[in-house]
Amino acid sequence: MAEQRTIAVIGGTGQEGGGLAARFAHAGHRVIIGSRDADKAADAAARLNEKVGADRVSGHTNADAVAAADLVVLAVPYQGQKHTALSLKEALAGKILVDATVPLVPPKVARVQLPEGGSAVAAIQVLLGPEVKVVSAFQNVSWNHLIDLDHAIDCDVLVCGDDNDACDTVVALIGEIGMRGFHAGPIVNSAAAEALTSLLISINRRYKSSGSGIRITAV
Repeated sequence: MAEQRTIAVIGGTGQEGGGLAARFAHAGHRVIIGSRDADKAADAAARLNEKVGADRVSGHTNADAVAAADLVVLAVPYQGQKHTALSLKEALAGKILVDATVPLVPPKVARVQLPEGGSAVAAIQVLLGPEVKVVSAFQNVSWNHLIDLDHAIDCDVLVCGDDNDACDTVVALIGEIGMRGFHAGPIVNSAAAEALTSLLISINRRYKSSGSGIRITAV
């Protein structure tokens, strides 16, 4: 591991966030689970420490988690994305925010339903301003793969962002947790990754898969 980071996972009590938190901790990073309920975050952290076999995960409120971290991952449902990001705007200033949001609209989650303007993550970059370096990643990796630390993940990750150095940091972090990250252009290109999730859900249902993913070839 090149550098131990302190990573806040906002939404780390959920499936996707918990899976990412487990992978980060397994790779040797310090992880802070963020939640509106600090007790709930602490309980989730205890379960992840047991799974990882090391005391690397703690749980705090969202604000405290972001304040203590040098990199933040947002893994909340689409309906709570904007409110959560705005509530943390001041604490996020000067930091990288990795947004894994997918604009799924139940019950038709297997149908692409992108928001006005195209990308849910690009909208957050506009909302937070240039003080926060927003990077889109992890939309196409199933939590089933992330949480199972005993097997390698046979998926690639598309990384979109307007700050090349921030994207480089996220690509390197993806490599540390056992996957390949690929620069996929500016933040607006996140719309393609967000839309792919609904396609993968549809494939999962049709072929009874526990979590299909994507692979980039000929690179």
